[in-house]
Amino acid sequence: MRYAIALFRSILFWMLFGLMSALCSIGAVVALPVSHRATQWFVHMWARFHRFITRFVLGQRVIVEGAMPDSPLLYVFKHEGAFETIDQPLLFKWPAVFAKEELFSIPVWGQAAHLYGLIPVDRDGGGKAMRAMLNAARAALEKGRPLVLFAEGTRVPHGLAPPLRSGFAGVYRLLGVPVIPVAVNSGLVYPPRRWVKWPGTITYRVGETIPAGLPRAEAEHRVWRAINALNPPEALERSE
Repeated sequence: MRYAIALFRSILFWMLFGLMSALCSIGAVVALPVSHRATQWFVHMWARFHRFITRFVLGQRVIVEGAMPDSPLLYVFKHEGAFETIDQPLLFKWPAVFAKEELFSIPVWGQAAHLYGLIPVDRDGGGKAMRAMLNAARAALEKGRPLVLFAEGTRVPHGLAPPLRSGFAGVYRLLGVPVIPVAVNSGLVYPPRRWVKWPGTITYRVGETIPAGLPRAEAEHRVWRAINALNPPEALERSE
């Protein structure tokens, strides 16, 4: 019975979310000639509607432990599901999120993401792609936008703690800005690559700010431990 209820809720959720995603993506693209703020408005409406239906259709609550300043810093999030990627416009006014290059090829949505100011990450593009990514990140920082990086590179089921991708070290060293790590346990109720979602609580736990300029190994270890703070302790013990 529990599974049947969750399945029904999930089907309704995906229907509503798919419809709203299409409407907001089209609106964001069409609105750009009128105003860039209008494009941002559509993106925020999309994220707000997603949060609304996760709450009242799926039965999920969100808790934020700690403060996330809306400042030009580098945020590194744990990545357990699509939830925290969609939720970014509710956490910050205008975040610059590092996103996989292939996402920008999605019809309409990809164009809307580009217009909003997401930063493409081309892992196979070599030095030229890296320079373009860093230039886009620096431009975002100059505008006062926080940078958001999912340093594990892909969605990770709850309880797993893989090492950070090597790209984090390059971004951290070359941008020279402090890092705020954020743990997320969305995978418990919003599991990756699963259609069925579950009621429950999603927690963001903000870690201590990590200053710029630390040795690579120390910075990576501090970020890794902080973003996995909501995992079971044995998960960290197995991974270290």
